[in-house]
Amino acid sequence: MEQSRRMIVLRAVVEDYIRSQEPVGSSSLTRNHDLGVSSATIRNDMAALEDEGYLAQPHTSAGRVPTELGYRYFVDRLSTAVPLSEAQRRGIIRFLGGSVSLQDTLQRAARLLSNITGQIAVVASPALSRSTLRHAEFVPIAVNTVLAVIITDSGSVAQHTLNLPLPPSRKAIGDFSARVNEQCVGLSLAKAAEQVRRMSLPHDAGAATREDAADARRLAAVLAQALESMVDDEATGDLYMAGTSRLAHRRSVADLAPLFDALEEQVVLMKLMSSLSEERAGVGVAIGSETHTPGLMHSSVVTSGYGHSATQIREPAQGQTAGSGAMAAGQPVAFVGAIGPTHMDYSTTMAAVLAVARYLTVLVSHEGQNTE
Repeated sequence: MEQSRRMIVLRAVVEDYIRSQEPVGSSSLTRNHDLGVSSATIRNDMAALEDEGYLAQPHTSAGRVPTELGYRYFVDRLSTAVPLSEAQRRGIIRFLGGSVSLQDTLQRAARLLSNITGQIAVVASPALSRSTLRHAEFVPIAVNTVLAVIITDSGSVAQHTLNLPLPPSRKAIGDFSARVNEQCVGLSLAKAAEQVRRMSLPHDAGAATREDAADARRLAAVLAQALESMVDDEATGDLYMAGTSRLAHRRSVADLAPLFDALEEQVVLMKLMSSLSEERAGVGVAIGSETHTPGLMHSSVVTSGYGHSATQIREPAQGQTAGSGAMAAGQPVAFVGAIGPTHMDYSTTMAAVLAVARYLTVLVSHEGQNTE
């Protein structure tokens, strides 16, 4: 009973500190919360929480502030993020629904999330490396050059010029296009590259004439290399960010310098937020040293994955093509998140991140369907 009451006191300290950003004393807890015990008992509980590492006392005569351990306990006990109001949800739909493209939506999503949370918002575009192939088009643009247009399940479109040693016939291009779409739709780009590379082997028979077969093998060899290049080059995707200027008005330049350095290291930031969104379904939170990033030692990161790459979970039955096995939702194709001080309003931030992630999940699903 004493331990459970002590943790209720901890929660009250965290809530009050997030709201006031001032050290919290026992008298204010007695005044602001119905804890059912005396101020002296609360003082004892706070002293015990300090001994256990959940609270710290900045000055001898001051109240207490939460430590990383205290914030972690608080966040872990937020069993569900407080949902946004109906008006807020309608506002998200209305604001993001006016977008003209996926890129515009992601930019708007970053601005919107920053406005709701008051934190730095970060939204990543779907990475090709996590997407699956939905459709491929091959368009001759010169005698020895074919433009490959790759459309993914998230609606992303990638283009790559295929330079060939000899000009392919239009029939060979058409037949090759049909085979790629028959055998590779639903595969990740890495798996699609493997499947296409098999088409380049001499024993592969997929064309009516010897000349067309040779053209198809050359196309396959170049396309496989292009797909592998897309996976390597697009492993992280683009990053959209908003809210840095708002944060600059609330914190000193000395505090901001390490944070801005961390934000500049976009590859590091994307790796952190991407892995965090994969580790935990729903919303992931890293607090201070948990980020393992020097510039974020006094910050917290809240993130959620959006979209779900389709992965093949069984081999196709006899007579089926390579891309026709059963499909299941895999890892998120990208993430949305917020970065702010450790005393951020976790409940609101987690709810907003999750709401925007859910909207983007629906959006990229529709984007992919619209490209068919």
